[in-house]
Amino acid sequence: MSQENVEIVRSLQPGPDVDLVALFRDDAAASGWIDTVSPFFHEDCEIVVPTLVAGESVGFVGLVGLRAAWLDWLEPWESYRVEIEDVIDSGDEVVVLPRDYGRRTGMAAEVGLMGAAVWTVRDGKVARVVFHFNRSEALEAAGVSE
Repeated sequence: MSQENVEIVRSLQPGPDVDLVALFRDDAAASGWIDTVSPFFHEDCEIVVPTLVAGESVGFVGLVGLRAAWLDWLEPWESYRVEIEDVIDSGDEVVVLPRDYGRRTGMAAEVGLMGAAVWTVRDGKVARVVFHFNRSEALEAAGVSE
């Protein structure tokens, strides 16, 4: 089942040319995205996002909550894209190692971030996604050694 979980999670990742600012800020585009991915998420899936205060996080529920989390994160960005470096099988959990690139309003250059997310899959659907600023923490949380 775990390889199936990896494939589910991998299929839900945005392509490297998808501007997440354009996707999530546009109501019609976001609604279409939710319709497309909703069969792969539990209706009450939990989304956990770290805050800039060490050790603190905020939770969201469902795909509307996932969009709200992204909108919050994307607030200062003019464009934002993600390149997936690796997707790691850890049984019911799948670790995604992305390299994010964003450009703030008025800036010419992109900045990069190497974070991680731990996706929990139950019964073939995403039940929880926990985003991490630190890859080591994400790998440890999923029981994966570096």
